Amino acid sequence: MSSSRGADERGGLVSALVYSLRPWQWTKNLIVFAPLLFGGELFDSTAVLRSTAAFAIFCLLSGTVYLANDILDRESDQRHPIKVRRPIASGRLPVAVAIPAALVLGSVALGAAFVLDRSFALIALTYVGLLLLYSGPLKHLVIMDVLAIAIGFVLRAAAGGAAIDVPISPWLLVCTILLALFLALSKRRHELVLLADEAANHRAILKEYSPYLLDQMIAVVAASTLIGYTFYTMSPETVAKFGTESLVLTLPFPLYGIFRYLYLVHRKEKGGNPSEVLLTDRPLLLCVALWALAVTIIIYR
Repeated sequence: MSSSRGADERGGLVSALVYSLRPWQWTKNLIVFAPLLFGGELFDSTAVLRSTAAFAIFCLLSGTVYLANDILDRESDQRHPIKVRRPIASGRLPVAVAIPAALVLGSVALGAAFVLDRSFALIALTYVGLLLLYSGPLKHLVIMDVLAIAIGFVLRAAAGGAAIDVPISPWLLVCTILLALFLALSKRRHELVLLADEAANHRAILKEYSPYLLDQMIAVVAASTLIGYTFYTMSPETVAKFGTESLVLTLPFPLYGIFRYLYLVHRKEKGGNPSEVLLTDRPLLLCVALWALAVTIIIYR
């Protein structure tokens, strides 16, 4: 009887640990594959394997960071109507288990990163350092909090390029940071509206924002993202690289995607979890899939 109870407890800890790694959030790491697609290496088996390894490493690293963030934020999470259900905040995953698990997973991921490529590993190490800083002081600095999140996406993209030794267009990096800012600001707006008067009690930095201010920022980065993507598709460098001017024909997809996301944020009160929105909203998911298909056809025709 006691052995059965012990097995149930271990199973409960394992499931709580896996949940804390937030595998549904790993869609953010798909940006690692952008250099593979836009670098013309999509049908190179070696490049595909190295990109897949880079993706897996970043999934482990992001899971490690989520664990560290939940450990540090467990008290504020206990006051949040949704985050209170997280395993560490609810007590299902003890801190005494979460800390060594984070150290082991982080060490394994960084070790694998150095085996894959030294430049890739340095970028991965920078990514971990940045997000740990975000979990500490940066999340308490207005504007810097969302910039740190956005830079994390740029580091993912740069790491994907380093893993397969493909240089990334500066325009793609610009589009990446702008799109990431758009998502981060939308998330801040969702938190502010959802928590209302209790927002500052959960996340102190929210008292520095207002829905109107965030709407202004979102409008700026949304427009800038579309402009940046347009310039990238039409730039002489891009046309010469792919031998076609047709990439600009994919512009309707990011246009629809951004407008759809704004609709979900303002009319459906979503946006608190960008990964969940992408995976559950069929029109948005279809838009992303069709965009990727269109880009692949144009580049590899």
